[in-house]
Amino acid sequence: MITKTTKTVKPADCEIKWYLVDATDLVLGRLASQLATIIRGKNKPCYTPTQDCGDYVVVINADKIQLTGHKLEHKEYFHHTGYIGGIKGITAKKQMENHPERLLIKAVERMVSRGKLGRQQMTKLRVFAGAEHTHQAQNPIVLDIASKNRKNKRGA
Repeated sequence: MITKTTKTVKPADCEIKWYLVDATDLVLGRLASQLATIIRGKNKPCYTPTQDCGDYVVVINADKIQLTGHKLEHKEYFHHTGYIGGIKGITAKKQMENHPERLLIKAVERMVSRGKLGRQQMTKLRVFAGAEHTHQAQNPIVLDIASKNRKNKRGA
């Protein structure tokens, strides 16, 4: 008799890599979906939904990310202070001026599961506003997101 079993992979069995992505002129949502796939590990044959087998991703030039349409002026990010009537909003344009890395972090965070595993996977995303990063020692592999689809890159 043949039994069909699904092999569950432990995180120690997966090979973890580091990737470097240059976000210059890349569209925010398309970049975020690619990054969410990588940090969850869905691009690997050893993907297991209940284990953290994803890779680390370092994103540079987050201040040069593009948004399509009128999202820069119209898209708002909300948070609550905890007090009655304490909902605050900030437009994407203002967020881009003050903390451009938060736009990408929020976009990826909303594509990863909410819970203990999702929080653990989000620690594998490192976003830097400028061209310099602190992870040269890990020898990250350069990943070209723009060449995967012509819609991923938008002219400045």
